[in-house]
Order: sequence, then C-alpha cells, then structure tokens
Amino acid sequence: MNKSLFVFFLIASFTICAQTKVKDTITRRAVIGYDQKGNLVSFKPETPPLIPIAGAPKPSYSYLWEMGDGHYSKEAEPKHVYKNKGTYTARLTVTNNYDNGKPPATRPKKVVVNDIEDSSYKDIASIAPQNGLAIQKNCDPIPDQEMQVIVSYENLENYVTNGKLYLFFNEKQFKNNNFDLQEVRPYASERIIKENSIATADDIDNSNRYLASSETLAFAKKYKETTNETDLDSTLLAAKNSYKDVAALEIDDHNPGETRNVFYTFKTTPEMIKDTSATITMRSIYVPNRSFKNHKIKNLEMEIVTSHDPNKMGSNGSFMNYRFVRYKRVKFKTSFQNNGEGPARKIQLETDIPDMFDKSTLKIESMYPECPICPKGEAPTISCLDTIVRSTQIFFVFKNIYLPGSNQKNVKEIDSTKGFVKYSMKFNEDFHKIKTKSRTAIIFDKNEPIITNYATTRFTPGISIGAKAGYNIYTNLENPKSYFVGATISPFKSYRYYLQAEFLNNVTSYDGTTTVTQEFNQDTGKVQLNRITASTENKNINWEIPVLFRYNISTYFGIGAGAQINMNISEKQTQNIQTDIYEGPSDKLLLRTVYSTETATDSFTQLKSGLLFDFTAGFARIGPSFGARYVLNFDNNFSYCQLYAIWKF
Repeated sequence: MNKSLFVFFLIASFTICAQTKVKDTITRRAVIGYDQKGNLVSFKPETPPLIPIAGAPKPSYSYLWEMGDGHYSKEAEPKHVYKNKGTYTARLTVTNNYDNGKPPATRPKKVVVNDIEDSSYKDIASIAPQNGLAIQKNCDPIPDQEMQVIVSYENLENYVTNGKLYLFFNEKQFKNNNFDLQEVRPYASERIIKENSIATADDIDNSNRYLASSETLAFAKKYKETTNETDLDSTLLAAKNSYKDVAALEIDDHNPGETRNVFYTFKTTPEMIKDTSATITMRSIYVPNRSFKNHKIKNLEMEIVTSHDPNKMGSNGSFMNYRFVRYKRVKFKTSFQNNGEGPARKIQLETDIPDMFDKSTLKIESMYPECPICPKGEAPTISCLDTIVRSTQIFFVFKNIYLPGSNQKNVKEIDSTKGFVKYSMKFNEDFHKIKTKSRTAIIFDKNEPIITNYATTRFTPGISIGAKAGYNIYTNLENPKSYFVGATISPFKSYRYYLQAEFLNNVTSYDGTTTVTQEFNQDTGKVQLNRITASTENKNINWEIPVLFRYNISTYFGIGAGAQINMNISEKQTQNIQTDIYEGPSDKLLLRTVYSTETATDSFTQLKSGLLFDFTAGFARIGPSFGARYVLNFDNNFSYCQLYAIWKF
C-alpha cells in the first residue's frame, strides 16, 4: 500500500475516534470503612468530592448508618458496640447537601464479630417522649432517587405484647405513585404480612392514653406528637382511603420498655409529583397488642425537592378543592439549617403572605427549637418565638436561642442544627380561585439572607354543572316561537378565563311560505276555476351544542364567545291546502271550498353551525344569572338572539 495513503487513513481514523464522545459511566461512590476491636467497631466513610452549587452555602454530606442489628446513627464516624457474636450487614446512605451531583451510591459491608470484648453495649434509646412511635427519613424525596425511612416503636405496656405495625404510602390524591418500596429490614423477627390479612379484634383497651403534663409541654412537643386512638377499624379504613399501598408487619414477644427500629428503602418514581412546594405524607400505625384495638398513629410529612437544600418552604395546599376550603386551614412549613461554624442566637424568617390569606387567623402549629411565644410589648429575657405581622409579610423571629452550626466543632448530630416553623392560616372572606406563591428569607443572626424556594397553593379544577332555560328570537322567520332547556358544564368557580360547554334542547315552530295557484277544470263539461292556497307550518326539535370561552369581568358580569353546531333531531312539516272552486273562468261565483292536509316528517336533518357572542349579569362564577346571546348561523335565516336564565352549581 502507498505510504501516503496509509498515513491518510491513520490520521482520519484517529480524528473520527477523537470526535466520538465516550459516555461517562463513572458512578459516584461512598465506601464503608471501619476499624474493629472485638465487638467495638468504628465506622468511617470514604466519600467523593462534593460539587458546589454557585451561590449556595458550602456543600456537605449527611449520613445514615444502619449497623445491621437494629441500631442506626447519623454521625459521620460513629462507633458501635455489638451485643452478640455474628455476622452483621452494615449499610450507609449518604446525602449530599448543596451539591450539584447525585448522592453517592454505597454497597453494604459485612462485619463479623467473633469476640465480645466490650461490655458497654446499650439498647436502642427509648422513644417514650414521642409516645412510643416515631417515623423519620434520611432526606426529602427527589424524583428517581433512593431514600430511607425508619419507623421506631416501643412497648410502653408493663407486659410482653404481640402487635402489628403498618406503614402506608402513595397517597391517592396523586395520580401517579410517588414511591416504590424496595426493601423492608426488620431486626427483631417481625414478620411481613400481606395487606389482605389486616384484621382487628373486637375488644377495646383505653388504658394507654397519653396526657401532656401541662399545656405548655403539649405545645412544645406538638411537632413530634403521636396520637392515641381506639377505633382501629376506622383508622385502617381511613388510611386505605387515603393511601394506595401498605407494608405490614406482625410483632411477637415485644418486651416492656423495648424499642425496635424497622428500616424501609424506597425508590422515588420518575413520574412522581414534581411540585417542589408540595407536601406528601406517609402514615405509620402501631398496634401494641393484636388482641386490642387501641393503637398509635404517626404521620411523616415530606417536601418534594430538586436538590438536598435544608432551607426550604412547603405547603399542604398544592391540590385543594375550592368547594371545601373556605373554613379550612392551609398549612405552611419553613425549614432551615445553621451551616455556620458557630451557634445562631437569633433566626429571622421573613415570609411572604399572599393577599388571599387572612393574617389575623395565623396559628403556630409547631416549631423547633422549642420555645414559647414571646410576650407582646415586653423585651424577652428567655428563648421565645416572636411573630411580627406586616402588610404583605409575617416575620417569625427566634430570639435568645442556641442552634448549633453544622460546621461547629464537636457537633456530631446534624439534626441538632436544623429547625422549622409550621403555621396555618384561613382564607379571607372574599378569595378567588387563583394560584398563589410565597417564599421566605432566612437570616441567621446578622448574616446575609438565604432565599427559599416558592411554596405554591393551587386548586383542583372541579366541575360546575348548570341548568339553563330561555327563549330564542328569530328575526328572519315568520311567526317564530322557540323555547329551550339545557345543561352546562364548566370548571367550578373559575376566577377569570374558563371553557364552557352546553347541551340545549330547542323546540321551535315557525310558518313557511304560502303559495297561491290557479287552474281551470273542464272535467264536468263546464269551465271551472280552482284557486289553490298552500301554506306550511314547521315544528322542530333541535339539539344544540355550543362551546365557548368565557371571561369573568367581575363577580357579577361575564362575557363569552365561541362556536356551536345544531341539528334537527325531529322535524315535522305540515302543509294546509285550501281549494276554492268557482263556476266559470272567473272568481265571481264560489261553488265550494275543499280543505286538505299533508304531513311530512324527518329526523337528523339540517346540520347548521355558527358563531356566538354572550353576556351575563348576576353571579358570574356560581349561582343564578341572566344572559343574552347572539348566534350568527352560517345559514343567515336561522341567526337569532337568545335570552336565558342560568344557575350554576
């Protein structure tokens, strides 16, 4: 081969290969590392570099360690003492905060304990302050990522119990599933049961009621309160009506005062709701004793996020039914985290409040750090939460508190650096069906504000059915009479623009043309004049389907325009014939008059179409109103004006 040609092909091949992009298949991974001395194991993660987000705080990792024996830790480098010899599967979930990449993947690692050298093993900490049932997550859900949920339960009875534990997920209010359950990991021989085996006993035990020691304590603990109930059948029915899926466990030999943890791995679905201000929930139900109906309920609230940013705002008002929200409270939650190197003593949350909410109905549902409401008109000397109401904002100010920083020396528990305010409000008396959005500026001491995402509220469309009746005025027909009744369908109480469809049944009559003809009859041998007068009457039953775009000018006036088609479903034409017979070739002498009638019927005839223009006055969005409409049919003889009354429900 010619050397020049060979070099040409070599260079061309190199160029093509150089221009071919190789897909990056490298996955970020975190590796579980540990040092072991007998049954004492010191865990240490090996994590990839963080990818900062421009303008965001310094990125960091948070951790959830699952020790393989029912214990867990959120420390970065925890130490754990195993109670018994054996092989344990340690797991690590790493969450990247303020990071532009995906969370690092990890693989479980086996830990083999052959010797018991350290006797300082501690049982799982009691959750009695949370009434024996707690549920938590390692992070807020992001579409198409894994997350961990931990349900902890404690036997608060003074005897060994055999109970049940339920975790309901995938709320029915959302069209698509938000979660796929990947794995359930119990560590105390709990048995996974199928949903159809859920059953309850008939006995009721009211002995285990939780009473707060004081009103102040009840307020301070509200953010982690677990409710006690006794009607298990109603609770399970309500949960089944609210959620699509459930994971159920049977519990045996649960000792008094013993706390157990169950770990659930969920994969968020790609089609999960993308609204970053929406609040989604899971619900845990703990039945301490399968022989009784008393039980505990705990909900886990989560905000959809696009990145793991602990400073965020959410609302449960993402999908509200406009018919039923007037007297309900819409809940909001602003979460924050101190990422500084020292504690925060004052935290100010400057929150936008949309006009449609009544600020006088503000109610603080819960908070962390826990503290009472600041006294009005006094300089606070204790830790408290102050609320300052402005025209378009409400300031929530934590005063005289101590919230550690995540980069503060000796701070190991990352959750201790986080806080939140959950509050609720009612709507104003005159509020409209419009979307709202608000966000919060979070200020730690005198630092620059951190701006959260927008929390949005919106209403589901809803359907409004209307009854309509009226009279049609035809200007180009003879002696017309036309009445109609019908129904309308449109979105319920739309604020401005909306689409409306109607079905109308018209009954119309009008006179047709009258003709006069003359003819001579010589059948009798004499000439006779026959004068024939023929007149027609039309009676139709007509179906009409208008579709129009409407605009509410105000609460009382609306306009609309659109198109329509109609067809005669039943058509009857009656021809009345009067024959006057005269003697001779002139009409001087009338001999007699003969009457006759001819009737013709037809159906599904005269398909017509046209444009319409509409005006209403009354209650434009809901209730009764009167209207006038002009219909310009493309068959000009059938253009008409319409006067009507309508009541929308």
